Amino acid sequence: MYRPVATTTRGGVPTDSGDSVVTLDQVPRWIDSDIRYLYENEDPNSNYADPLSSASGSEGNANGIISKFPVDHEINSKIYLWRGDPWNLEVDAVVNSTNENLDEAHSSPGLHAAAGPGLAEECATLGGCRTGMAKVTNAYDLPARRVIHTVGPKYAVKYHTAAENALSHCYRSCLELLIENGLQSIAMGCIYTEAKNYPREPAAHVAIRTVRRFLEKQKDKIEAVVFCTTTSSDTEIYKRLLPLYFPRDNHEEEIARLKLPADVGDENGETTTAERKIRIKPLPNAKVSSPRTPQASVDLSVSNLGLSRRSSSYLGAFLDPAFMSLIKDPDQRRREQWEKTAQAQNSWNCFKMLGYGELGGPALSAAEEYTLHSRYLAKANSMNLSEIAEMKIVYRGGVDSEGRPVMVVVGAHFLLRCLDLERFILYVVKEFEPVIQKPYSIVYFHSAASLQMQPDLGWMKRLQQILGRKHQRNLHAIYVLHPTFGLKSAIFALQLFVNNVVWKKVVYLDRLLQLFRYVPREQLTIPDFVFQHDLEVNGGKGLIVDPRTKYVYQRP
Repeated sequence: MYRPVATTTRGGVPTDSGDSVVTLDQVPRWIDSDIRYLYENEDPNSNYADPLSSASGSEGNANGIISKFPVDHEINSKIYLWRGDPWNLEVDAVVNSTNENLDEAHSSPGLHAAAGPGLAEECATLGGCRTGMAKVTNAYDLPARRVIHTVGPKYAVKYHTAAENALSHCYRSCLELLIENGLQSIAMGCIYTEAKNYPREPAAHVAIRTVRRFLEKQKDKIEAVVFCTTTSSDTEIYKRLLPLYFPRDNHEEEIARLKLPADVGDENGETTTAERKIRIKPLPNAKVSSPRTPQASVDLSVSNLGLSRRSSSYLGAFLDPAFMSLIKDPDQRRREQWEKTAQAQNSWNCFKMLGYGELGGPALSAAEEYTLHSRYLAKANSMNLSEIAEMKIVYRGGVDSEGRPVMVVVGAHFLLRCLDLERFILYVVKEFEPVIQKPYSIVYFHSAASLQMQPDLGWMKRLQQILGRKHQRNLHAIYVLHPTFGLKSAIFALQLFVNNVVWKKVVYLDRLLQLFRYVPREQLTIPDFVFQHDLEVNGGKGLIVDPRTKYVYQRP
């Protein structure tokens, strides 16, 4: 049998032996962890726009809105974060993410090898498992007492809500089985997998909030929930998201009000869809009574008071019209959206007549931009976009002179006639995603790009909306090399009609040597024709180009 390893350091680092067992007292509790990640130095009263902030969350302090996930030290004391495989932990149950047939080949890597052949034999007798459900078996050679098997959903952008709810049901089913079997501690890996195209960060939101909601109702029956991660990316995501749903102090709770997504689910953590709720309309022939002023001196019975509170006319005298617009009937809201779209298509669009494209549409809210960005990112991660990458329109550079990462854009490679713009947007979202999380810069080579057709300003506005407000906030500068009069005019139009903040960050550069003041030469992969264009435009005055390394030097 396995024995706990006494030599393991506190903090969850196993020994070199593959058979070592890690006990819960060797894994730091979330409430005792000193991790403060990104939000430690942030001002909770700073009202900057963030893609993860909800429309109402940024006004939480001003309006006295109660936090959706308040500080609860008792719940926090039951949460652990562990970097490693769950089956190395000495807990009551570990979770296995598998398929509907409970096959060994589709189970969590290394589980069956650690548990022995008896686990696969028992799984074969269970008759499979449906997506979103869970089944329990013995743990055999594992230090745990039981293994809970669950089947995560496949992800598709079209069925985003269904996938979220199925994933939430996976975690909730595992916790319910834990209680039904009289167990109190559980180690849960990431049920979502790349093989099923589920984006990691949205899935982590679902996992953490579902556990939080479950513990709010059943915290007396569960002693420990260990979130287990096996990759550095998952670990960083959990470190960043755990303070939002399990805040340890008032500071983290205030930050969570700003950072939480617009939709954090219902009382079980499941996503709610307003369009699917039952809506009861008034009778066609019912008479609407005029609003009356309430009289404080009139004593109403309990039954009469309940009836008066249900009266829509009575409530109409008190509710603010601005608040009522927020709870507008979904059918009416959708009908108004269709009418606006039809009006925009049928009306005379001066921007379109001037060749600027569709610029007259309404601005998106922060929550709408976040949803749009998440859908494009999930779709991009599930597609093979290698043909876009081979065109070398957008690629990652090094860092600028102050250490910020650099994205490079080559205008001459943008062949509009043979490029699928929708797939190109997906590629841009995928490439920019790891960079825009912190301050970064863009280098745009406009050299010889005037010979190619360029997208209109309406398309540029759409791309900017998809990238989201985090891109706008963290963008430091756009260095434009070899600008033309036409390009400067287009950027001026972008400043006027699209976004004044982003396009004010443009820095025009006429020579390569000017660019190298901001971004060192060794940090950039520059196409050969850019050097040739620079020599043709500037005449090579005072420059020497190394034909082998393509380095540009000042003539002595």
